[in-house]
Amino acid sequence: MTTKPVIAFDAYGTLLSTSSIASKLASHFGQDKAGSIATLWRRYQLEYTWRLTSMGQYTPFSDLTRQALLHALAEHDLSLSDTEVRKLMEAYDTLSIFPDVPGCLNTLREKPDITAVVFSNGTHEMVSNSINKSPDLSPLSSVFTDIVVVEEVRKFKPALEVYRHLARKTGVDQGEMGRLWLVSGNPFDISRVSKGGRQPLQRAWRKWWGL
Repeated sequence: MTTKPVIAFDAYGTLLSTSSIASKLASHFGQDKAGSIATLWRRYQLEYTWRLTSMGQYTPFSDLTRQALLHALAEHDLSLSDTEVRKLMEAYDTLSIFPDVPGCLNTLREKPDITAVVFSNGTHEMVSNSINKSPDLSPLSSVFTDIVVVEEVRKFKPALEVYRHLARKTGVDQGEMGRLWLVSGNPFDISRVSKGGRQPLQRAWRKWWGL
């Protein structure tokens, strides 16, 4: 049985900058409105996940992301054609990464004694597309040994079942949570894993992730 440390990186908001979609929105609505739409898009995307989980319901993250875009546009009294919406959803697979991501992942490349995975609310298809199609992230994709997504448990973060699923998928038993680290820029991740039971997994804000 392996005892290697496992580092699970959240995708959206940690590796990938959801605000970077504003550059695509700007081609439709101008730079000023684009930033506001992108912010609201992300807000509704997360709010939908929390509401569904609180009601014991599940809808794929790709569908929620599309609906959140339409909601954000409606809040701005704006709209797009179905074709334009589809192209924006495709662009969501090519989000930019944060500036400190390359340094971190390149360091991990030199540490074979550490296992790195991506852990996300996104569907496997969404996350796989992002890892393989993002111009920024795809050159670093070999760092990750697996993608762990919530669609297998049909709940979203911060449901405790999601983090237990991460532990199972990475082969970490309850008594050895100290070797499982979650790196996230999302407060709900950090709050949940600090209260994850008798042996909570380790956590780190993305701005503290120097290795």
